[in-house]
Amino acid sequence: MKLGIGTYAFMWSIGFRGAEPSKPMNAFDLLKKAIDLGVKVVQYGPNLPLDSLSPKDLSSLLHLANAGGISMEIGTQGLEPNHLREQLDLADRVGSKLLRTTTEGPDGVAVPPGELRENILEIVSALAEYDVFLAIENGRMPATMLADLVSSANSPHVGITLDTVNSLAIPEGPEQVTELLCEHAKSLHVKDFIVERLWHRMGFSVEGRAAGTGQLNVPELLEKVGDANPESNAILELWPPQQGTLEGTIQLENAWAEESISYLRRYISD
Repeated sequence: MKLGIGTYAFMWSIGFRGAEPSKPMNAFDLLKKAIDLGVKVVQYGPNLPLDSLSPKDLSSLLHLANAGGISMEIGTQGLEPNHLREQLDLADRVGSKLLRTTTEGPDGVAVPPGELRENILEIVSALAEYDVFLAIENGRMPATMLADLVSSANSPHVGITLDTVNSLAIPEGPEQVTELLCEHAKSLHVKDFIVERLWHRMGFSVEGRAAGTGQLNVPELLEKVGDANPESNAILELWPPQQGTLEGTIQLENAWAEESISYLRRYISD
């Protein structure tokens, strides 16, 4: 297992609608951040897609990654076969052995399980040809259904991106999700969090935390996923709460990234 960072560790720095920094982090900035943090993997998600780069820039990014001894992984959204074939071609160009995706497409609309199963079966031969692992991230689909979906592909090239917090929205806790999905995990998103009861005691709030400072049992998580699939990489993701200014939020995000990587180095030496 190698330690890495993903684009979702720097959402505020990259920017999104309603939070646009004056100098958004780009693909090169993220790679340089990885070099500064001393990690060996960068996972580019759909909030900073590599297919938006020109061929020249993509070649320059790959050269910089190779020079820094960093592996790149790519991510997208949805399971539409033609789109995934395009992403597999991109994965081949950058040497990514992993293609992270979701059960929902870019529009966020849920796709019927039967259609998802057909789409996966249609792409299995291409995954084997490119020797790339399709890693479907948990989120809005219950873990039991997602495990069944992956198992139905009957392919070692189809697995899971195990995210530690996403399934709280269903709600399913990280222990439950890990127990059900770790045997299929091809990628791990380490995202710490804290759940606190509101002052009036009628509900709870969920916020991100730097790795090792929240309620996530990180050592147990890494052990379980590492035992199930030692080739899976641990990718840091963060949910920093919004501060008084965007600049202040970005500062917190960067501080948490450094703190988190330092903590995770206790368990992952590469």
